Amino acid sequence: MINSNDKVLIIAEAGVNHNGDISLAKKLIDIAYQSGADAVKFQTWKSGEITGRFAIKVPYLEEATNEEETRFELSKKLCLSYDTFRELKIYSEKVGIEFLSTPDGFESLDFLVDELDMSVIKVGSTELNHISFLESIGSKKRPVILSTGLGTLAEVDIAISALRRGGGTDLPITLLQCTSQYPAPPEEMNLNVIKTYAQAFSVAVGLSDHSSGIEAAIASVALGASVIEKHFTLDRNLEGPDHAASIEPGELKDMVEALHRVKIMLGNGVKAPTLSEKNNMKGIRRSVVASRDLDADSLLTVNDLICKRPGTGVAPPYMTLLIGRKIKKSMMKDEPFHWNDLV
Repeated sequence: MINSNDKVLIIAEAGVNHNGDISLAKKLIDIAYQSGADAVKFQTWKSGEITGRFAIKVPYLEEATNEEETRFELSKKLCLSYDTFRELKIYSEKVGIEFLSTPDGFESLDFLVDELDMSVIKVGSTELNHISFLESIGSKKRPVILSTGLGTLAEVDIAISALRRGGGTDLPITLLQCTSQYPAPPEEMNLNVIKTYAQAFSVAVGLSDHSSGIEAAIASVALGASVIEKHFTLDRNLEGPDHAASIEPGELKDMVEALHRVKIMLGNGVKAPTLSEKNNMKGIRRSVVASRDLDADSLLTVNDLICKRPGTGVAPPYMTLLIGRKIKKSMMKDEPFHWNDLV
């Protein structure tokens, strides 16, 4: 599903935008499929598995949630049961879109991989320095997509080593540049890290996009991203921590279409005339033509020659080879020279 040279993998990140409601989760699956995304992704944890009772709210959560609700309580409210995820996996398969969910704990990792047989393990930025968990993820020997928000290059290197200790040196790993703020300010996106990752680690690269709009995703594909993950919601005005920083259904569809177009536009990097250019070549390029009317048997001088459209005759780089040659026939002004016109 990942690391295709001719296609970008687009993950529609439903995350916790289901608000704990399975019917809303299913609507998000429908939207993801209708947008043309390759996969829809949720987040899986058991209550208390990722967020402890002393957890604090980061600023964006303070703004987006009830101030009296603790971080632990919020996590508990947004937690979906394993039975719900079993149902969502079946529903995704019925709809026809790949089901993914981020495991936020050891037990949830076992559930998603061993029972639901998830094909790819998407790892959130929270786990970048959670070494024992990364080793367990690697041991599942499934392709891994690792978000790297909050991290340094050294921490990313250590995380890759942990994954490979668990899964071996040939474990497929994709690194996603990520800025862990919702929404992420444009000046903090640092999309050039995508190129840094590709050069430093020789792995597939991409973007977990928390910015507003779709520009960052498009730019990332131009920088070499093969995976794009983007939060989406049914309605940005819904109550919940991530809705305000997510794109809506129409924007998601526009993004998917734009990313596929951009990927096609990138081409193979070999500079040569395209098929459509070849059809236009004769009408756009110049050739060597007579600068004035010329009689048959004229000995051509530099003053007899000029380059104009159409490009049907001798090409301009060869103009000097015509000087001193005789022409077999009379030539009209602007008439292109051909090699068989020369003695």
